Amino acid sequence: MSDPRSDFLARAASHLSPNPPGPDDPTSNPRGDHSLDPDGSAVVPPPPHRRAAVLVPVVFRPDGPQLVLTQRAANLRDHSGQVALPGGKIDPADPGPADAALREAHEEIGLSPAAVCLLGYLDPYLSGTGFLVTPVIGEVLPEAAFTPNPAEVADVFEVPLSVLMDRDRYVLHARVWQGRPRRYYALTFEDRLIWGVTAGILNNLRERLYPETEA
Repeated sequence: MSDPRSDFLARAASHLSPNPPGPDDPTSNPRGDHSLDPDGSAVVPPPPHRRAAVLVPVVFRPDGPQLVLTQRAANLRDHSGQVALPGGKIDPADPGPADAALREAHEEIGLSPAAVCLLGYLDPYLSGTGFLVTPVIGEVLPEAAFTPNPAEVADVFEVPLSVLMDRDRYVLHARVWQGRPRRYYALTFEDRLIWGVTAGILNNLRERLYPETEA
């Protein structure tokens, strides 16, 4: 029987894309919260979409694999106080999504790029505000230190991967946003609510690495 790290790395190698989606790739219908609309009437943000990237950091602890998340600072203009993955906009100077995700993770939580081994990419996720987000999955060295930037991050915390890869924890919610119903996934861990784009990306990772055919 393989250990948790070997199993995860094997799944990543088999199910993640080794290359990032290029700027000219056909992403006219990327996955996003609009994909959850049962009748297909959700408004899809039109292109051009703003490019962004997030790091999905997995660290292997003695008690099992953990995924690193952040709690955004309360004073931020957008998504204040929400649970998020480290990341942000892809700058013109960034060679690609991985460079942007690692740069943002270093700026937000002090994570050294040298402490991250890139494992692959998920399909882009289109947010309701028009950001096309490329998730970059990386293995973080257990000894890596996290130093949150208080201007951006209120807290850094870890969630057992087993929690985030549990299909039954993802609950579909709906609320009115900009005059139209918006559907999104949400799940809780202790006193944290993980929802929206972050939950959508994590659920996509669950579907990719642990497909229903294995159930």
